[in-house]
Amino acid sequence: SHIMAAKAVASTLRTSLGPNGLDKMMVDKDGEVTVTNDGATILNMMDVDHQIAKLMVELAKSQDDEIGDGTTGVVVLAGALLEQAEQLLDRGIHPIRIADGYEQAARIAIEHLDKISDSFPVDPQNIEPLIQTAKTTLGSKVVNRCHRQMAEIAVNAVLTVADMERKDVDFELIKVQGKVGGRLEDTQLVKGVIVDKDFSHPQMPKELKDVKIAILTCPFEPPKPKTKHKLDVTSVDDYKALQKYEKEKFEEMVKQKLQLKKMLAFKSWCFVSCKYSRLKTLQRKFLSFLITDLTNNTEMIHIFLFFLCHWMSNILYFEIIEEAKRSLHDALCVIRNLVRDNRIVYGGGAAEISCALAVSEAADKCPSLEQYAVRAFADALEVIPMALSENSGMNPIQTMTEVRARQVKENNPALGIDCLQKGTNDMKQQHVIETLIGKKQQISLATQVVRMILKIDDIRRPGESEE
Repeated sequence: SHIMAAKAVASTLRTSLGPNGLDKMMVDKDGEVTVTNDGATILNMMDVDHQIAKLMVELAKSQDDEIGDGTTGVVVLAGALLEQAEQLLDRGIHPIRIADGYEQAARIAIEHLDKISDSFPVDPQNIEPLIQTAKTTLGSKVVNRCHRQMAEIAVNAVLTVADMERKDVDFELIKVQGKVGGRLEDTQLVKGVIVDKDFSHPQMPKELKDVKIAILTCPFEPPKPKTKHKLDVTSVDDYKALQKYEKEKFEEMVKQKLQLKKMLAFKSWCFVSCKYSRLKTLQRKFLSFLITDLTNNTEMIHIFLFFLCHWMSNILYFEIIEEAKRSLHDALCVIRNLVRDNRIVYGGGAAEISCALAVSEAADKCPSLEQYAVRAFADALEVIPMALSENSGMNPIQTMTEVRARQVKENNPALGIDCLQKGTNDMKQQHVIETLIGKKQQISLATQVVRMILKIDDIRRPGESEE
């Protein structure tokens, strides 16, 4: 039952794998609809009751937190490993021997990934290779019709805030903002701070450069005396003197503001101050970008706040924005991973097929009972390219067999599934690239979760009898 629960979660995500993967429509308890093919988002919104299935959800979260991409693949791989383990259990092999064999096979696969990996140039002066990598990530997303533009934005955003000496990227310096109205092609990169506030006057400039920012938690007016004392005005001269004093103080405040030349001032009351908490560190270089037009359509935004769902077109715009933000997050994570470690492997299932061949060859040399588990691990790795070909409308077994035979014959680990029908199976020519640390993390996390599940033989809940 444990394996069945985990396999059910994996089978749900299998059809969303790859550039031709299908989307899922997720409906929450409030009836709000989310359309996505992001594995972490799908699992996060699924109503999962079984404790073992929840481990698969945590698996996707771990991949998303560590790498940011490959969440669907890691769950599909874990499901395939459990399916192979089920067959071995039916043949009478102990789960501990299966778990040990899987760990041994994972070690072989990760070592083989190091051998077939290529060094990738991360040069701020030549960003084209990075753009091609980001396009691979965005190819299966809703933004694929303008994925070149989105890839350029992601690359420029990461390189602007990246510390190339320390090989680190602080994502706190990158903010993704979305606005309803316009098209995805209107997306732009803003190297500065975006303030989501209404204009006090329609003729105010929409863009300010080299500007001083004032964040006010009080009214923009002369201060009022906070005292309980009374001021008695007994004559016209006293009143005029008081009026003159207030006018002089007000003019003094205005002159101080005028001396600042360019200044952006906006009020931030206590109930929205959290939105501007990141502005406390204005001395740092901030980066932000908008999904759609900078023009603010207040009426449309209020429709979402009050959930007036009969405005279906506006709801769809909002969903596209949210999915585009998730897609950009994946692309940003991939570029960040390349800054940290510039080694890559080739996608389209090429790395999995090559690892499967290496693991299968090692299984023949294994003298112990773990040989069956090692060979089962190799079979599970081939599920990824089979799912890619199946989702692309091909015959999965025939396509995968042909590519595997060509890899052995040509000794080329870059041969994968031609999902986009470009006429070549060489993923190096197609620029279908995945980060080495992302692929290693997929295999490592999937193996750890499967070993954990195999070692669980019972689930006890509070209040259940010992019988």
